[in-house]
Amino acid sequence: MGTGQLRAYAAARGFTVNSGDTGKEILLRRVHGVKLLATVSIVLVAIGVAACGGDADTTPSADDSTAEKKTVKVGLAYDIGGRGDKSFNDAAAAGLDKAAKELKIDKKELEAAANETDNDKYTRLKLLCEAGYNPIIAVGFAYAGNDPANGPLAKATKDCQNTHFAIVDDSSVTADNLASLVFAEEQGSFLVGVAAALKSKTGTVGFIGGCEVPLIKKFQAGYAAGVKAANPNAKVLVNYLSTSADKCSGFNDAAKGETSTGGLIDAGADIVYQAAGGSGTGVFKAVKAKGALAIGVDSDQYETVTDDLKGVIMTSMLKRVDTAVYEFVKSESSGTFTSGVTTFDLKVEGVGYSTSGGKIDDIKTRLDEYKQKIINGEITVPTDPAKV
Repeated sequence: MGTGQLRAYAAARGFTVNSGDTGKEILLRRVHGVKLLATVSIVLVAIGVAACGGDADTTPSADDSTAEKKTVKVGLAYDIGGRGDKSFNDAAAAGLDKAAKELKIDKKELEAAANETDNDKYTRLKLLCEAGYNPIIAVGFAYAGNDPANGPLAKATKDCQNTHFAIVDDSSVTADNLASLVFAEEQGSFLVGVAAALKSKTGTVGFIGGCEVPLIKKFQAGYAAGVKAANPNAKVLVNYLSTSADKCSGFNDAAKGETSTGGLIDAGADIVYQAAGGSGTGVFKAVKAKGALAIGVDSDQYETVTDDLKGVIMTSMLKRVDTAVYEFVKSESSGTFTSGVTTFDLKVEGVGYSTSGGKIDDIKTRLDEYKQKIINGEITVPTDPAKV
């Protein structure tokens, strides 16, 4: 209620109101021994409802559905391969695109380069910060750097303390202005491992990892555990395309992915699960050439590969990076940023498996039985291959 409304209301009821009284003075004035504030508080709601819009003093509340939503400037820094990798980065991009459709955001996306340094990653984050983007999302564990306590993300969060950050796939960096969005990759990988064991005709399956680091070993461990759960006698052959010493170049080397996969198939694997980012295209080409089947990762890769490769995708391990990115941006839009680690697991549909193409329709009931056992705690999926 504005000052003019208060003055008119008070005068109409015979209260003494001086022409120079402010709204506060009117509210606090006692007339005939009654504090006007008490009277006004009773009728305030009725007048507000009756009025056709408020005056200039009225501000919509935060929970008012008609309140104008603020525009959020979102900066997103990709991992190697960037938008268009048809895997991990594209999942992040899908989450950002959904946010752009449903919320008021101004977005800026920056690509990573091959063989870049930790300082290059820091510079990318700092550029977004200096340009006023808030929040900033770092896609991939590489932004933690070789020394998480002093790496690209740690430095950026310290230099831009008024900026909210999120990192996908890492929880090694801690800061009050940082949210870590991580996944139970081992759980989703367990389910596609069960599928591989049930569908394999040779009793031997393969795994291609883009880089031999703890995160990708979680995929390997879950996959191998699922295979062994469904067929204790099955073999799991493993190849990694790079190490951290190679700056994890194996996430963007399709030719190497193709060659390495060919070797696994020649050794007897008839189904190959890839957790290799952009190198997955090479895995799929090798699988097609040799008449085997593949399991995609992160996105439903049946829907993202070219038509000539759709037939080789048996299923994909879904890692809902899109959901994580969207929910984080949504929380920023509503002013509810939360720092710390958020884990997306089977319980919240943060991981799972795809059914596109129909190749696992006949075993879906069995997969869902294993899924429920994991959710219920009857099965604890290992994250270390040595414990499988």
